[in-house]
Amino acid sequence: MKELLAIGYAIHLVAVMLTALYGLHRLVLLKRWLLMRRRSFPLPGCESFPLVTVQLPLYNEERVAARLIEAVGRLHWPKERLEIQILDDSTDATQSAVEQGSKRLKSMGLDVSVLRRTERQGFKAGALAEGLSRAKGEFIAIFDADFVPPSSFLRETLGWFKDPGVGMVQGRWGFLNGRDSVITGVQALALSSHFDIEHATRQAGGCFFNFNGTAGVWRKKTIEEAGGWSADTLTEDLDLSYRAQLAGWRLAYHGEAEVPSELPPVLTDFISQQKRWAQGSMQTAVKVLPQLLLARLPLPVKVEALFHLLSGFGWVAAALATLTLWPALIWMGQGASLAWIPGVAVLTGSCGALLLYYVVYCSLERRARLFFRYIPFLPLVCIGVAPFLALSVLKGLVCRQGIFHRTPKYGLQGAAGHAGTTRALKMAWISFCCFGLTFWPVALMPALSPAALPLAAAIPLGYLFTGSLLAREGGAKRRMRSIISLFLSVVGG
Repeated sequence: MKELLAIGYAIHLVAVMLTALYGLHRLVLLKRWLLMRRRSFPLPGCESFPLVTVQLPLYNEERVAARLIEAVGRLHWPKERLEIQILDDSTDATQSAVEQGSKRLKSMGLDVSVLRRTERQGFKAGALAEGLSRAKGEFIAIFDADFVPPSSFLRETLGWFKDPGVGMVQGRWGFLNGRDSVITGVQALALSSHFDIEHATRQAGGCFFNFNGTAGVWRKKTIEEAGGWSADTLTEDLDLSYRAQLAGWRLAYHGEAEVPSELPPVLTDFISQQKRWAQGSMQTAVKVLPQLLLARLPLPVKVEALFHLLSGFGWVAAALATLTLWPALIWMGQGASLAWIPGVAVLTGSCGALLLYYVVYCSLERRARLFFRYIPFLPLVCIGVAPFLALSVLKGLVCRQGIFHRTPKYGLQGAAGHAGTTRALKMAWISFCCFGLTFWPVALMPALSPAALPLAAAIPLGYLFTGSLLAREGGAKRRMRSIISLFLSVVGG
């Protein structure tokens, strides 16, 4: 028994060390970002008007399709130099919205085509590939259904392509509902730092980074030379980005071109989206890392690519830290009086690093200050979703392809039309089980060091927080009322 406890403690320590490594990497990025802020970068202007194809991949986006099509119709670009492709694989009323929207754009003198496939082969990647084969433009702009591109987007980004080595320009995501709830606020905070710090510093340092699937412009030649869109991973955007950079193309990030978007307001939808990203990222890592490691690239570029592509292991480490918390705490209570020091020291350093990362970012980045109040909730959400995402990461190591589950879009109605689901209740039960697994050893461990208590308590608190949100989304309160009402009616005769 003692040997098993020792093994559990060792696994726990390795898990928190991996988490600490992730926190250390955040500090490295933060340092680069702080140094980069002191430098000024000239913004390229657009002096010519090449032919641009705008692709709008849609699949059952009834609530937001009309908004997107209308926004694209307002792009400031010569009509004779603009082609709009609506790649509509929808099977619902989205088709009607597309027909009406395309007619309006055609009446404005725009070149609009609606492409529909009989089979949704390859999901989004397949739709983009089909559209690319018919595209007239030298450049391809892509917008997902939940984005609202500003009229100036093409003028702000096309100037980068004066450099013949640039193959793609990524714009920054803005957020239409970033302050609607804790769930959207946490997402907005994490994604904002992803763009402002990760993308910006990787570009400035000559490292690889990625197209985010939307709000960007590709050089058509780059897509073709990189091998085209591929559906053998769930993150076709990340896959193409790395293949393009391995083929010698450079990607550019233009943070001033901000495109408002809609974040998933429902926790189950957010987890589903993150599971797809986690599995797809690991699939991409398995696919491209062998070629990347053998390529003649500077060592810092390879190291940063490893951190980027393998970041999903952070979710695995968090899940392992949860599963081994009980044996680790028992070992600390039984064995050596100083057994708690390594784990607590490492975990404290990791949490402190992540906290510093977001506090400094929100303090200095003007457009991120609105999300300052969501910093305390970020670790709770990350802890709570870790087991779900860890399974997706491991699945990405062994499974190719998979099913591309679209993230539901709610439009201006928000989540008001969202009905409680059985899936949310099942996920809530998993979270509450994890809460029990981690709460009791913390509560019943009298020998636990006071220094370890706050950090150990944060783990069950994260599961309780996410479990409560999932139960609420699943209609647990409403269902309990129905059960009680039914019971009383039966008892009453």
